[in-house]
Amino acid sequence: MTSSSALAEAEAEKAGGPDALTHLDALESEAVHILREVAGEFEKPVILFSGGKDSIVMLHLAMKAFTPAPVPFPLLHVDTGHNFPEVIEHRDRIVAKHGLGLHVASVQEFIDRGLLRERPDGTRNPLQTVPLVHAIREHRFDAVFGGGRRDEEKARAKERVFSLRDEFSQWDPRRQRPELWQLYNGRHAPGEHVRVFPLSNWTELDVWQYIAREHIELPEIYFAHRREVFCRNGMWLTAGEWGGPKAGETVEKRQVRYRTVGDISCTGAVDSHATTIDEVIAEIAASRLTERGATRADDKMSEAAMEDRKREGYF
Repeated sequence: MTSSSALAEAEAEKAGGPDALTHLDALESEAVHILREVAGEFEKPVILFSGGKDSIVMLHLAMKAFTPAPVPFPLLHVDTGHNFPEVIEHRDRIVAKHGLGLHVASVQEFIDRGLLRERPDGTRNPLQTVPLVHAIREHRFDAVFGGGRRDEEKARAKERVFSLRDEFSQWDPRRQRPELWQLYNGRHAPGEHVRVFPLSNWTELDVWQYIAREHIELPEIYFAHRREVFCRNGMWLTAGEWGGPKAGETVEKRQVRYRTVGDISCTGAVDSHATTIDEVIAEIAASRLTERGATRADDKMSEAAMEDRKREGYF
């Protein structure tokens, strides 16, 4: 028995016997309810899918929610052009395996058309908002599933499960609606849409315990491996055409893994020897830093970096 399986069984017994619901059962049930609620209430939902662990878990939940029927939503990936190859390969394999529809909104395409300009620091993560908003308008999506969780970052902790966005895809915290007794209000005016977060109440540890329980396959970079990296502002970054390393930044080979994946220019690795899911779970349980706080340079641009981007239409 794996340590994660033993943990789930211990929780079940503590809650009242082996047939009692575990906390993972409760989280799964809530997420499935949210997915089905959106399917019944909206006309054109879409799942934001990056190939990262949270979007993979969200897709797994969607497949569970509607089996034996296919998932009734397409996927949407906002492609920065600075992606980890392992993640894109995994994304394409999942799409092909399950016969899913995939829309790709390309940051590079918007740069080529003169609608966006490269940033001096080389990162494209903040540039994702314009292609995302354009794709939502073009395809008339009225509900957009995101894998955001409240434990990730303080701006995301302010989100409701159903988060209303105006006709410009902007987020106003003052327009948040109460969600008592799991009653969700999807009402929106023409041109508006709702961002939906089925994993809101999950933690990073919950996600990994669920991955272990469900035997969900992930990109290899989530596990410890040898990689050439350099240090910038206390983070281990991968070298690339985006602008790293700079003068004085030395590339070295280290044993690392990624807690989160995003634009390669601002997503840092952490030193790790965790090569299995159980070892990752043990590592996360001992950590005192959130995954974004430890590994995302884009969230460190200012105290309100994430909230500012969310107000503009970011995930």
